[in-house]
Amino acid sequence: MFWGLAWYWWLVIVAALIISIPFKVKFMKWWSKCRQEKGRRGKWGDGDD
Repeated sequence: MFWGLAWYWWLVIVAALIISIPFKVKFMKWWSKCRQEKGRRGKWGDGDD
């Protein structure tokens, strides 16, 4: 037991991390795209800088 957790909890944690990595990558790409679009549209999103 490491940090008071049984071995199977470590498997659950590692599996959750492995599963979450693709979602994080997808979110980061989406967030980057949103930030770029927001910068181009201007403050109110109307396209009239």
